Amino acid sequence: MLCTPAIMKSHLKPILVVLIMVSVSLAGCITSDSGDGDVPVTAVFSYSPTSNIRTGDSVELDASASLPQDGSLTYSWDCDGDGAADETGQRTDCSWEVEGTYSVTLTVASGGISNSQTKEITVTEAPVGAPKAEITQYADEEDCEFDDIDETKNILVWICAMDKSDSDREVTETTIVQLDGSDSESGGDSEYITTWNWDLNLEYDSDGDGNLENDADLTGEQVEWKDVAPGEYEVNLSVTNSAGAMDGDKIKVYVSYYGEWKDFQIDGNNSGSPKVVEFDMPVVYDRDQGNTIRKVETILTYPQVDDDCVLGENQCGNTLNLYAFNEEDEEASNTSETANENRDAGDCDDDENYCVMLLLSSYMFTDTESTYGDGEWLMQIRNNRWNDVQIESMVIILHYK
Repeated sequence: MLCTPAIMKSHLKPILVVLIMVSVSLAGCITSDSGDGDVPVTAVFSYSPTSNIRTGDSVELDASASLPQDGSLTYSWDCDGDGAADETGQRTDCSWEVEGTYSVTLTVASGGISNSQTKEITVTEAPVGAPKAEITQYADEEDCEFDDIDETKNILVWICAMDKSDSDREVTETTIVQLDGSDSESGGDSEYITTWNWDLNLEYDSDGDGNLENDADLTGEQVEWKDVAPGEYEVNLSVTNSAGAMDGDKIKVYVSYYGEWKDFQIDGNNSGSPKVVEFDMPVVYDRDQGNTIRKVETILTYPQVDDDCVLGENQCGNTLNLYAFNEEDEEASNTSETANENRDAGDCDDDENYCVMLLLSSYMFTDTESTYGDGEWLMQIRNNRWNDVQIESMVIILHYK
């Protein structure tokens, strides 16, 4: 019996094992196109979000799964399919402003070897953004007495009638209020505002569409609201953009008044009845419209002693008083109980003049039974003494803020 075959079999077993192991090892190895190295250059990327991508959205692109992962790769991204590189880096992002389907290509390279992957990304039109209406706030720097105005929320202006004629004893002045909607936003880069409508009376539907706040009493980005009388107002700006979307913004407008009459005479009482000088002023207190006066100040300044009196010093003292009457000629208040030592209102020079104030609070103008209501009020200066008086000034201030 020969031993050779048995010896051959025992020597072949290790060889076969080695061959099998090498074969298995080679079965898992994929060579690159160039034949260099064991790992191919392979472009692999993902993106997020993967659906509902809108124009303007930022889409994150991630190439971290590309091979090899030994730090040797460079990354180039073509976001719009035109063959040119738009971005670089392992991770980046792209966005598109026009709807459509875009071929996004990642190209990776290492050692002169490159590989690419392309994916189709569909972008749909973004929902139209709503415009934002915004009224520019401003205020006068100072009131009529040169006091600084600190106002950051509303529009606040003063009518300053500082040198009223003695023949014009009515508060009739108006002003122009500048309304500016240029800070409004259209709602997107592709949109623009087509209309600016200013509604100046939010209690009245002038266009009859059932919406009290969108009337076009004035139109335009920047407008002049003319002939505005003293009062408190609320204004609404409605803007519409090119896609038909709308938005509104409201602001309060306060117009206060300061009127001063200087250096005029009131005659003396030589008939048994006081001599009277009258001033007409409109007072508005309408809670439904949000137009409510805050207070009325009337300040009368006159000399303590009549300079041209010839009856002796103790007979020449002046005493003038203020009286307020509502639209129904009801007397609402007066200063007759104010003692001379208390007649020093405002910036009065109490060595030479008396300054008497009649203050009417907003409560007096409400429409309840216990008050006097608003409307055309009358202010009177009364002289019960028989000597005439050269009045230094009469001031009426209507505070709406």
